[in-house]
Amino acid sequence: MSASGLRRMPRARLVFSAIGLAIGGLMLLPLAWLVMRAAQADMAQAIDMLTRPRTLQLLVNTLLLVICTLALATAMALPLAWLVSRTDLRGRRLVNLLAVIPLATPGYVMAYALIGLSGNFGFMNQVFGVTIPRLQGLPGATLALALYTFPYIYLNLRAAFAGLDQSLEEAARALGATQREVFLRVTLPHLMPALMAGWLVVGLYVIGDFGAVALMRYEVFSYAIYLQYSAMFDRVYAAWLALILIAIALSVVWWESRLREGAHYARTGSGAGTARKRVALDRMGQALGWGFVALVVLAAVGLPVAVLTFWMLRLDDLPSVLPALLRAFSQSLSVAAPAALMAAAMALPVAVLAVRYPSPLSTLINRLAFVGYAVPALAFALAFVFFSLNAARFLYQTQLLLVTVYALSFLALALGPIRSALYQARPSVEEAARALGHGPVSVFARVTLPTIRPGIVAGMVLVFVIAMKELPIAFLLAPTGFRPLAITMFSRTSEGMLMEAAPYAAAILVFSALFVGVVLRHDKKAE
Repeated sequence: MSASGLRRMPRARLVFSAIGLAIGGLMLLPLAWLVMRAAQADMAQAIDMLTRPRTLQLLVNTLLLVICTLALATAMALPLAWLVSRTDLRGRRLVNLLAVIPLATPGYVMAYALIGLSGNFGFMNQVFGVTIPRLQGLPGATLALALYTFPYIYLNLRAAFAGLDQSLEEAARALGATQREVFLRVTLPHLMPALMAGWLVVGLYVIGDFGAVALMRYEVFSYAIYLQYSAMFDRVYAAWLALILIAIALSVVWWESRLREGAHYARTGSGAGTARKRVALDRMGQALGWGFVALVVLAAVGLPVAVLTFWMLRLDDLPSVLPALLRAFSQSLSVAAPAALMAAAMALPVAVLAVRYPSPLSTLINRLAFVGYAVPALAFALAFVFFSLNAARFLYQTQLLLVTVYALSFLALALGPIRSALYQARPSVEEAARALGHGPVSVFARVTLPTIRPGIVAGMVLVFVIAMKELPIAFLLAPTGFRPLAITMFSRTSEGMLMEAAPYAAAILVFSALFVGVVLRHDKKAE
């Protein structure tokens, strides 16, 4: 932008643009250091790293995990969404609640529950006398991640079912199409935007997951990056693995956007859509529907609760654990709370710029705000490790760095509710305040801020709850001796100390239920 253009720009817009560009630069700067660290290898070394059998195997393992998790999660989410949205299944409100509750169980806690089932001293042998082998590798990681992530696909599909014009399906049936043909040729294509949105969220999570794959001993890029960095084998190779992981994540985002381009799913003819009709289920249909619900809920909710209860009851002296548990909880709290405040403070100018001052520059800044969320967490944290070691050593292994990375990584979560609140706030009220002689700062503090306060609070709650149970960023950036809930629980589980890990896993599970409460509170389409 030219100097004359900057002079003509309103002062408020200029200030918000400067802050937004600074936040975008903070997102990208550490990634530049990651590229610089990888560039320390010459061309021959880089080619060798990219073509190693181990690198190719990690790529295959990562893609297999994504595909298997998406397939299993969709197999659970699609029937549940159909039962809740399209049938007269009794107790649909309860089913809707039960389908979202698994969001309270992080992938690494679900992996803990699956591990706690097996072995001679596991839940199944001690309670039912049945010894099962330990789930590990691809099957274990797939099951743990799918049981945690399927609600993301469910929520998208249920909303899509609610908005689908049923007259399209009726017209297809009137033309002689069978029920299967109607679903495959009419219903499923109209569900694809929702499916792709859910697959994008779940796919990005699986690509960047560290806890579940590490506990299941399944080597994918994120687990290999941690091993390569923590053991100090070859940190240049760790940088290359992180860049490959980022490239995979960004390619998933790109392909999802390409698949949506030019697609139109709205009815173009005249007339009104038909009222929503539900499929009447007979007694057998009701039994089969609830049988499927019970199977999914027992696996996603009953399993972790039962295993955690089993191991908690085996503790000889639970009160003696409470001091250490409270200390871990307070350490989690000490980074999650300031991270939520910082994320909201960063999201506010970005949201104001996007809503009140739309332009190519504000669009760019808005997209940069999502970089931290799109980039896999372990790769994002590794970028800050290299940045702090080379350009800001005073930040290395400090709580301030951990809080800042949390805020940047979860900035998109805070941005969404704040931006939505700004869209609903009437600009005419702000204009009236300015007409009464109030300056931009006074209008923002007295008019805009009180109006969008619920959005700010919702964004802070989302960031706070996610940060309380976050694992991979904390693992790389936590100061020496800093042992929050997630790290303590993961470390003890990986060492086979299932009984000692149980109180920390239970605390994470109970606290994560707050996230489910936020989701359900803002879910306006609940049946």
